[in-house]
Amino acid sequence: MKAKVCCFIGHRTIDETEELVEKISDLIEDLINNENTDTFLFGSRGRFNRLCYELVTKHKEKHPHIKRVYVRAEYPYISDSYEAMLLREYEDTYFPEKVIGAGKAAYSKRNEELIRNADICVFYYRESLAPTNSRSGAKIALDYAKKQKKRIIVI
Repeated sequence: MKAKVCCFIGHRTIDETEELVEKISDLIEDLINNENTDTFLFGSRGRFNRLCYELVTKHKEKHPHIKRVYVRAEYPYISDSYEAMLLREYEDTYFPEKVIGAGKAAYSKRNEELIRNADICVFYYRESLAPTNSRSGAKIALDYAKKQKKRIIVI
């Protein structure tokens, strides 16, 4: 079975409960054991991303072969010392070419990169957490994943 890639996208703030943590942790374990997922893509800027990173890192203790990849939306060129710092937490990092010059759309373009490169997209999306005065980045990404016909799991 071909190894799969998973990405996580969600709101900056989440309703973090023990049930949510357990649900995500169980999902990660299932993706590793039953779906042959070995690479997890992460963005930044939100508690959902950080929580998923923490849980994947915990699972890495049991499954050392899995990879965590930080896909940057800022800093196309980074110093060796900054890269070394990132690589203490992740197995790889890169800046997508399509994000260069994207300005305010940098995070949306980065999310598109996450989605394009993933087999499985895990979303944390709640209508109640979406900003009322603008479109939610999580909603924009979810719509893009649907358009790309990706396998979507909404937590």
